[in-house]
Amino acid sequence: MTRPSSRQSRPASRRLLVPLYEHPAERPDVWRRLIAAAPDLYGVVLNPASGPGTAPDPEFAAVAGRLREAGVRVLGYTDTAYGRRPHAAVVQDLLRHRDWYGADGAFFDQAAAEAGLLAHYRRLAVAARAAGAGTVVLNHGLHPHPGYLDFADLLVTFENTWAAYENAEVPEWTAQHPPERFCHLVHGLPATCAEAAAELARRRGAAVHCAVPGTAPHPWDALPPLLEIAR
Repeated sequence: MTRPSSRQSRPASRRLLVPLYEHPAERPDVWRRLIAAAPDLYGVVLNPASGPGTAPDPEFAAVAGRLREAGVRVLGYTDTAYGRRPHAAVVQDLLRHRDWYGADGAFFDQAAAEAGLLAHYRRLAVAARAAGAGTVVLNHGLHPHPGYLDFADLLVTFENTWAAYENAEVPEWTAQHPPERFCHLVHGLPATCAEAAAELARRRGAAVHCAVPGTAPHPWDALPPLLEIAR
């Protein structure tokens, strides 16, 4: 299912959720460009070491502070292993993101999609908000049971390649909810397709998205080309 097309493009403002999994000391130029693009960002996923790591990283703390000063959500990356990771371990990551990097949101990666784990993820969302998260994002990578919208602010309902995205289907139930509740993450994007990816996300009911040229196994190593177009 796609929503009706529009002849007028929507502004880029506040619609890009960027997972930049590169160390600031190794790619300072990329981080500077990302911070400068603050008006175009929904948020940035902060991922020092597949999570917060075992000790604070001053370089990540510095860029997190600059993002917050620019008015950008800082979403601490936490792996949930599709519900297999113990609750206490996930909460420890949440607290470390808050205490070490001042994260004001949570990005739960590898989130389960089935109804049987709704209660587990509801508890994690409650814990995230108790730890100070103003925004809770669940990255399912596909369309989950609609009940996950009851306690998350944003669902990532697509994470895959551009080739897969071109023909992806969207279930009808998503049209009953605002587009601001959905995000699509696309990698392997051809250089000329940035605006096409943004338009596809809009037509498929996802107001938040990110499409990058990177490819597996490490696709989130670059900024979305749409940022350059939007400047």
